This record gives sequence, structure tokens and C-alpha cells, in this order.
Amino acid sequence: MPHAAASGRLLVTGIGELVTNDPAPDREGGPLGILRDAALVADDGVITWIGRSGDAPSLEATADSPHPHRIEVLDARGRAVIPGFVDSHTHLVFGGDRAEEFAARMAGRAYEAGGIRSTVAATREATDDELRARLAGFVRELHGQGTTTFEVKTGYGLSVVDEERLAQLAAEVTDEVTFLGAHVVPAEFTERAGGADGYVELVAGEMLQACKPHVRWVDAFCERGAFDAEQSRRVLEAGRAEGLGVRVHGNQLGEGDGVRLAVELDAASVDHCTYLSEADVAALAGSRTVATLLPGVEFSTRHPYPDARRLIDAGVTVALASDCNPGSSFTSSMPFCIALAVREMGMTPAEAVRAATAGGAAALRRTDVGVLRPGARADLALLDAPSHVHLAYRPGVPLVAETWKDGARVA
Repeated sequence: MPHAAASGRLLVTGIGELVTNDPAPDREGGPLGILRDAALVADDGVITWIGRSGDAPSLEATADSPHPHRIEVLDARGRAVIPGFVDSHTHLVFGGDRAEEFAARMAGRAYEAGGIRSTVAATREATDDELRARLAGFVRELHGQGTTTFEVKTGYGLSVVDEERLAQLAAEVTDEVTFLGAHVVPAEFTERAGGADGYVELVAGEMLQACKPHVRWVDAFCERGAFDAEQSRRVLEAGRAEGLGVRVHGNQLGEGDGVRLAVELDAASVDHCTYLSEADVAALAGSRTVATLLPGVEFSTRHPYPDARRLIDAGVTVALASDCNPGSSFTSSMPFCIALAVREMGMTPAEAVRAATAGGAAALRRTDVGVLRPGARADLALLDAPSHVHLAYRPGVPLVAETWKDGARVA
């Protein structure tokens, strides 16, 4: 990871409620695997022990510890500790903003995918240093709100040179970089004879080759106003042939082919899932593909919220993510998304917290984050609250007291 693990040993003690996402017969909360009066030990950024505070091992120097001289103790003082949030869908590298567009939507104008092009223009004009500084600010926001793992998409360059530089900048802050050249068709291609198909040829060819050294994933916006199923397939299959994992934007503005395509290609995640047919739900339930829900979008666009209850009851793995972007969801707050999911999408507080941690990890096909157990990364958030329930119970209140990533405090 771009962030190095802490060297030494860490003891977190006095935890009133420890959400592990690692259920066991002696733990409460079903899938949350809650321990009371708990403690946690990490060595060099990796968890080595979890249990009751009274059973915590001594942190004296040991022969097998490469850094026995550095020992840090954090007393939670009865507060809750949860896994660091895993935000599996963001668009953090961009120039400008679209505040006027937001104000117009709140006055009644409908949301359309084409607004992305105004951000493309501002991003192309921005320097690397300007984009890097803004990205660093967003990372501080994420850490300050308990997020320890996050994905970042390209998609606001839409030329070979600009998509490559966005991928490079994103890779400076996360390993979870997604190539989203197939975001929308840029203005210069709508005016050419080649049109959308000509742009898809560029994305699946030269643009992909330029970006692939810096990214782990390939994505496509399979939606009206963006790319149809066959255009999306061409890009996604080209990325998969180069060894990239597949992600899909789909079913945001209406029922469509996004979910079907994602399941067919064994995508790690299909994101939005606002409008789903019974066949879509059944396909997701029978697959490894995670349904990533983005309630900040519905808050910002006044579209109907996804029906998380329907998905969960069908056995679909659900993740929550911020979709932080300047057009349709300009929030970096996973606690806010949890509160929306509970209030508007039929999720319980426990389901929403799990979706924002273990669910996000599943959407990135990660087993080392989103969970607190031996062998996982020491990524955790200390809450100024006695329980995870307060994340939904006290919406808008900054409840994350400290954030630790790889055993080091980052906020």
C-alpha cells in the first residue's frame, strides 16, 4: 500500500464494543462478531491477537518481534471500535466543482449523466500539482471519517494523456485504482464520424494500454446517456484480457443491462443498482458479484433510493460506498451513507455498518481489510460512542475519534 505499516507493537485496550465482522459462538451481533470489554494487539500493522481485555498478552519485548523497542497503547475508555470503513467507489481526482448544477437540481432540474463533461474540461485544465493537492485533501477527509481503504476511479480525463495521469495520481494514494475511460463519450468524439464507437475503440486500445500499469480494475458506465451493453462489454473484456478485475456502473437511471453484464463477466461489483428487475436480483444472488449501493447519489439527485432490504433478503452481498464525486454525490462521509442506508434503504444499523466495512472489502475482493481478526490489517476506527448503532442514531455528528491504518494513527 502507499501508506507504510507502523513498525512495532500496538495494544488497544478498554474497548467497550469491538465489531470484528468475524462471527464466533462466543460473540454477539451475528455477522458483526461483537466482543465486549475487548482488546486488540497488532505487530507491524497486522493484527496478532483479539480477545477479552483481561486475557490480553503482555507486550514485553519478544524474540520474534522485529521492533520490540516500540510499543504503543491506546485506551478506548469503554468506547466502540469498528473496522476501518472500506469505500469501494470514489472519483477523487478531478478539477472544478458543480455546485451550480447541484443548486439547479434542487430547484427541479433532472440529473443527467452528461454533466460529467464539465468536470472533464476542468480536470484537463488543472495541473498535476493542483490535482495532487486536492486529492490529498480528500484523503484527509476520508481518514478523518474512519475510512482506511478506498478505491479511486479515473474517468475525468477521457483522453489517453489525461486518463494516464489521473491513474498515476490515484496510484500515489491507493492500490485500488480503477480505469474508467468508459465514463461518458467526450465532446470531441460526439462531433466526429467515429462517435461513441470510435471512442470505445480508443478506450479499449491505446488508453487501456497507457493506464494498465497503474490500475487494478476496469469499469464502464453501462447506462443510457453513457455506453450500451455491447460498448461496455468491449471495454470490460479488453481490460479483463489484460489481467484487470472488472467493475460496472449499472442500473442507476433505470432498468438495463448493467447487472446482467456484471454477473456474466464475474465482476467484483456492480454499483448503483437503483432499478432492478426480479431477474437482476436473482442473478446477483446466484453470483459472486457484490451490489454496491451509493445512497449519497440519491440524496443529491432526488432519485429513489435502492431497495437494500430486497437484496439482503434475497441473499445478495451488499456494500455501501460514498461515490464521492463533484456531480452526483459530493460527500466523502461513510457515516453519512450509513445513516442514509438505515433511514431510506431498509437496512438495520448492523447491516449498514457491515456493508460499509466487510461489504466494501468483498466489493474489492479483499480479505485483509473490513474485518478485525488475526492476520488482517490493523485498520480501525475508534468511535466517540459506546456502540456502532450511534453511527445511524446520531446522523451528522462527527463520531470518529481516531482512525488507525496499518497500525499507525492517520487521524
